[in-house]
Amino acid sequence: MTVDPRDRARLAEAPVPMSRVLALFGPHRARIGVVVAIIVVTSVVGLAQPFLVREVVDVALPQQDVRLLLLAVGGMVAVAAVTQLLGVVQTWLSTQVGQRVMHGLRTEVFTHLQRQSLGFFTRTRGGEVQSRLVNDVGGMQGVVTSTATSIASNVTTAVATAVAMAALSWRLSLLSLVVIPPAIWLTRKVALIRREVTARQQGALADLNHQIDEGLSVSAVRLAKTLGTGPRAAERFATTSDSLVDLELRSQLAGRWRMATMQIVFSVIPALVYLAAGLPATSGGMTIGTLVAFTALQGGIFRPLMGLLNVGAQWVASMALFSRVFEYLDLVPDVPAPVSPVALDPRRVRGDVRIEDVTLRYPGSDRDAVAGLSLTVPAGSTLALVGPTGSGKSTVAGLLARLHDPDTGRVTVDGVDVRDLDPEVLASVVGVVSQESYLVHASVRDNLLLARPEASEGELWGALAAAQVADLVASLPDGLDTMVGARGHRFSGGEQQRLAVARTILRDPPVLVLDEATSALDTATERALQLALDELARGRTTVTIAHRLSTVRDADRIAVLDGGRLVESGTHDELAAAGGRYAALVAAADRAPVPSHA
Repeated sequence: MTVDPRDRARLAEAPVPMSRVLALFGPHRARIGVVVAIIVVTSVVGLAQPFLVREVVDVALPQQDVRLLLLAVGGMVAVAAVTQLLGVVQTWLSTQVGQRVMHGLRTEVFTHLQRQSLGFFTRTRGGEVQSRLVNDVGGMQGVVTSTATSIASNVTTAVATAVAMAALSWRLSLLSLVVIPPAIWLTRKVALIRREVTARQQGALADLNHQIDEGLSVSAVRLAKTLGTGPRAAERFATTSDSLVDLELRSQLAGRWRMATMQIVFSVIPALVYLAAGLPATSGGMTIGTLVAFTALQGGIFRPLMGLLNVGAQWVASMALFSRVFEYLDLVPDVPAPVSPVALDPRRVRGDVRIEDVTLRYPGSDRDAVAGLSLTVPAGSTLALVGPTGSGKSTVAGLLARLHDPDTGRVTVDGVDVRDLDPEVLASVVGVVSQESYLVHASVRDNLLLARPEASEGELWGALAAAQVADLVASLPDGLDTMVGARGHRFSGGEQQRLAVARTILRDPPVLVLDEATSALDTATERALQLALDELARGRTTVTIAHRLSTVRDADRIAVLDGGRLVESGTHDELAAAGGRYAALVAAADRAPVPSHA
């Protein structure tokens, strides 16, 4: 193996302190110590095999010593059995340690990422979070479970074998010092050539798959037929496919050369040992048994030395993965949980909401999402936020639920800054139904119980009835146990919206935020659901965000936003009579055709 330049660059940009990696293994010191001891014992016990062979060849067979023969043969069997049993125990312990470390790391990363703000997931490319959590953490499993033990095993085996070789014949050991290094270099060189060819082959295969995906989709075929690009796409595909023929040929030859090189090395080294043992100048009166034992030891030292040569690249690759994972662990949440949260009982919250001179600008934006915004929503009243797209309405909803923190100003519930509330308490105080409903891939029951795990069957059906979706669920063959499918695809958009509303109704929060909650509903269902929401809003603080102004006419107060600023505030009648921005929105809504929803 060679070091990937990207891994080297990664570590240069974000080095990983070795102490931080070792700290992951701190709770498992005892097991690690046992693993190391087993590795040493296994390596030493395994070296008895060649010496037993020497006794059989030099003593037991020539002298017809049956007792010694039985002891030597029994010793060989015992050595094999002991080393294999120790290997099983070593694998069990090392895998257990590795998996415990991986479990802790996975859980820590997942928990830490859940603390990140919504903005982090908006900025992060789709799939990258999953890649870090699954692929990167999974890729580290090699160093955690095998690389470290492989280093210890290879070092112990190589050192012990070298000592045993020297004890058998120092002359032949000197010969090995000359022969083994170039043999290892040659084998490694051929292996690297094959690795390079294989990498290019994988790249060509990726290009081929991309061209298939790009050229044979419905949209691609339509584009090819309308622009006449079909022949060019076919020619490009043929060129890539032809390059694969050459790369496959080179890969197979490189693989065959690697095998041939290994076989030559394994044949040449013993041949040279036999030659040296047969020459009077180098034999030193060596016996046949010693020669057989030495040859066996020399064959056994080759593989651990090759393994140690690959450790460097493996280690750099593993440390690069640690760097990527630690980068996520080191992220400072944009919306941190309070160190000393204010004790607040959600059941005793009145619901007095205040937004006091709040300004917020999203990272990377050149303008404020809201600027100097102040709003007061008395407990039990209803506030409607209206305005054109991008006016800051959904940002206000996010501030109430603390999906974002303001740059200046504060948002309070009953006089308590939401930044001082425990996230779980705030989620119990402020319930949100957004325009993008999200259902997990589970049953209707499980989706509802996310809001209140201890809810009874009757409470579940009551929430569904309030959201005008009980009859639909009851008509399904499995009722509450019906699987909603990935992202709720089993139900239409309007049905998903009503299930999301039912989930919030079940949570029964004192402050309710409806962010386009009825946007996916047809007119008839919207009217029915609006009645349920009006009943739900009775006695609790409700902030409603809607483009469809018909849903907010009866609000206690309507706030008109534009460019993140409050431009008008009042009741529907007051604002309509004023002839300002709200009146213009109403006039535009009256002229627009009524959309129909599924």
